[in-house]
Formats: sequence, structure tokens, C-alpha cells
Amino acid sequence: MATLAGGCFWCLEAVLNELKGLERVESGYAGGNNANPTYEQVSTGNTGHAETIQLSFDPLTISYKEILTVFFAMHDPTTLNRQGNDVGTQYRSIIFYHDANQKAVAEDTMDELIKEGIYDRPIVTELQPFKAFYKAEEYHDNYYKRHPDQPYCQLVIAPKIDKLYERFKDKLKTP
Repeated sequence: MATLAGGCFWCLEAVLNELKGLERVESGYAGGNNANPTYEQVSTGNTGHAETIQLSFDPLTISYKEILTVFFAMHDPTTLNRQGNDVGTQYRSIIFYHDANQKAVAEDTMDELIKEGIYDRPIVTELQPFKAFYKAEEYHDNYYKRHPDQPYCQLVIAPKIDKLYERFKDKLKTP
């Protein structure tokens, strides 16, 4: 199990659904103060939740580190409380680790990115212990696949999918 937040959950879901070894990818909310928040509540930025993806994966096919590598490549971990035009704490970058190993892998991955000088600014991705995940409303499920012609999907998600296909061909379900 992995639980990640990095901007709009429609983006992360669309990208991560393309990877081999991912068995389930769900959009939802994590990191906040109240149980069972709604999209409308989270969208205010007042609940403390972030739009989050929770996924189950086969570690024999794809490692947690490989998932994190794609995660960091598909969003900007240097912008605090925003991704592009999506602004607010609900769009912050967070890794919710499920155990000590995941925490260590996340720390090592971020340290490697810093040492490689990939980013011009500091990484602001939060690292928090997993507490709870609340599945988003059904209309968010597979949003990109169901609405590929929506302007947001065309302008924001499609370029991420293109980038995924360019950089991670060997990790895709269908190259």
C-alpha cells in the first residue's frame, strides 16, 4: 500500500493507473482533521486534508522506490501548497508512509533528488505517518479516462501522461 498527495488527485490517478504492478488506485483525502470529508469541504482548504491517491501494488513488479520516482517526476515537489494553478493546502505534496521502511525509502529518495540537483528550489514534500484515507466521491474515479476532452484534462493531465510515456516506458502496462 502507498498513499501519496501531489496536487490534483485526478492527475496522480491518471498517471499511476498506467504503471505495471499497480493493482488498485483510488482518489481520496488524507492528512486532515475530520473523518469522511467531502470534496466540497476539502476544496475550501480548511479541513487540513490533501487530495490524495492510495494504491495497492505488487512489489515483485514495481517497488515503492520506483513509485516514488514516478511520483516526484509527475509533480513539482518544490511548490508549497500548490501545483500549477491549483492553489491551497489541499494540493500540497505529501508522502504518507505506512511503516518505517517506507519512511526510510522516502527520505532516501528525497535525499538523492537533492544531491542530484534535480530542482532549483528546496523540496517541500511533507513526510507523515499514515493515519486514515477517505475515498473520494465516485464521480472522481477514473476522471481522466471518463473525461479526456475536458479542458483541465487536456491542459494539465494529458501533458503529464505524455511525460510518463516518454520517461518511464519500461514501467507502463501498455507501452
